[in-house]
Amino acid sequence: MNIQSKKLELVQLILNTEKPAILEKIEDILKKGKSSDWWDEISEAERKAIEMGISEANNGELIPHEVVMKEVKAKYKLS
Repeated sequence: MNIQSKKLELVQLILNTEKPAILEKIEDILKKGKSSDWWDEISEAERKAIEMGISEANNGELIPHEVVMKEVKAKYKLS
C-alpha cells in the first residue's frame, strides 16, 4: 500500500468515528509529529562540537569525572 492510499484509508476512518477521545488522540499524535527534533534547532557549530565530542569519546579521548570536578571546584572556589 502506498502512502496516498494509507492517507485516504485513515481519513475515511477519521470521518466515520464518533468518538471524541479517538479524535483527540489522533490530533495529539499529528501535532507531536510536526514538532521538530532538537538537533534541527541547534546551530551548525553546536552540531559540529557535539559530533567532535562523540568522536573523541569513541577514540578514548576522555577526561575522568574526578579530574573535571577538581578543575571546576578550583575554578569556582567550591569546596
